[in-house]
Amino acid sequence: MDTEKIHCSFCGQEQAPDIPLIAGEEGYICEECVLLASQVVGSWGRKRAAYKPLQNLLKPAEIKAKLEQYIIGQELAKETIAVAVYNHFKRLSMENMAPDLKLDKHDVDIEKSNILLLGASGTGKTLLASTLAKIVGVPFVIADATTLTQAGYVGEDVESILIRLMDNAEGNQELAEWGIVYIDEIDKLARTGESSHGSRDASGEGVQQALLKLVEGTQIKLKSQSRKDQVKEITIDTHNILFIAGGAFAGLEQKIEKRFNIGQQGIGFHVELSNTDIANEQLRLIEEVLPEDLRNFGLIPEFIGRFPIVTALHELDEKALTRILTEPRNALVRQYRQLFQFESVDLKFTPDALTAIARQAIKRGTGARGLRSVMENLLRQVMYDIPSQQGIKVCEVDEDAVNKKKAIELMM
Repeated sequence: MDTEKIHCSFCGQEQAPDIPLIAGEEGYICEECVLLASQVVGSWGRKRAAYKPLQNLLKPAEIKAKLEQYIIGQELAKETIAVAVYNHFKRLSMENMAPDLKLDKHDVDIEKSNILLLGASGTGKTLLASTLAKIVGVPFVIADATTLTQAGYVGEDVESILIRLMDNAEGNQELAEWGIVYIDEIDKLARTGESSHGSRDASGEGVQQALLKLVEGTQIKLKSQSRKDQVKEITIDTHNILFIAGGAFAGLEQKIEKRFNIGQQGIGFHVELSNTDIANEQLRLIEEVLPEDLRNFGLIPEFIGRFPIVTALHELDEKALTRILTEPRNALVRQYRQLFQFESVDLKFTPDALTAIARQAIKRGTGARGLRSVMENLLRQVMYDIPSQQGIKVCEVDEDAVNKKKAIELMM
C-alpha cells in the first residue's frame, strides 16, 4: 500500500529533497507560499497605516525645515519641493484609504505634478534631491540622464530606473510604486538643433520620447530574478511615482532674453550692473521661463508638458557660500575640523578666511562644489605634515593664508 505523498496545503507542491515543507498541526507549507504570505501581510500592514491619511505626514513647513539643515538659500526651490512631496504623500494616503473612510463616493482623481529644476552647476539641485531622500519614507532613486539611451542601443534603458527603484524598495513592488525618482542632467537630452530631426539621436530626443510614458504614468514590464534563479516578469505601475528632473540649462537665459528682446530695445539694459545685480537679473529671467523657451532649448513639447512645475535655483553669492561653509549639518568646516580632531588638532578659520575661500570658489565658476576644491588645495600641505609632527594643538587659517601670502600657522 503506497504511502500518501506530503504536499503543500496552499499550492499543492509535493515535498522533494530540494523542496522542504514546514509542518503544521493539520497541513504543510512550502517556502514560496511563506514568502508570498509575508508580502501579503506586509501589504496589509502598510495599507492599514495609509488609512490614517494626514496624521503622520510631514507638513510642507516641516519638510522645508529639514531641508534647511543641509541647504542654504534656494527658498523658492525648497518650498516647491516641500509642497510637491507633501501632495505626493496626500495622494498616496487618499488613494489607499479604507472604503468606509472615503470622503465622497465620487472622489476626484488627483494627478501628480512632476517637477523640473533649473539651475547652474553647483547651485544645489542634486543636494536637494539627495537630502530629500533622507527625509521621505518611500523609495528614492537618483538617475543620470546622460547614461540613458533608447532601447536596443549601448547604454541603460529607461526601465533601468525602475529596476533600481525596485532594488531600493527591497523587492516590494507596491512600495516601489509609491517612490520618488530624481533624473539629473536632464538638459543633456536636449536636441542640438532642428537638423537633428533627420538623424537618429539615441541618447537625446530618443530618450525624451522613451521617458514620456514612464513619467506620465503607465504599466511597464520588468524582469526580476527570483531566489531560485528563475526569471519572472513583473508589471510596475508608474502613475504614483513622483518624477523630479534637474539640469543646468546653460544658455537658457539667452533664449529668454531673445523673447523679451533684451539688448535690442535698450531700455535700461545698457547700464553697468554689479555682480549682485547681474545675478538677480539672471534669476529673474529664469523665473520667467515658459514652455516655448524650453522647446527652443531643445526639449520636445510632449516632455515639457509632463513637468508642469518649473522652479529655478539661483547662483550662490559670496555670502551664501560663506554660510555653506559653516551652517549646514555637513558643512565643510565641520568635516575638516573632525578630520583634524583625529590628530588632536583644533582647526580654526577667521571670518575673513571664510570670505576669501568663498571668493575663490566663485572665481572657479563651479558654485558650492568649488568650495571643497579650494579647501583641499588650502589644507593639503598641513594635512600632510601634521600626522608626522608631535605636539601641535592648533591650526589657524586666516585670509593671508588663503590668498597664499603666508603659510598656515601651526601652534603647539
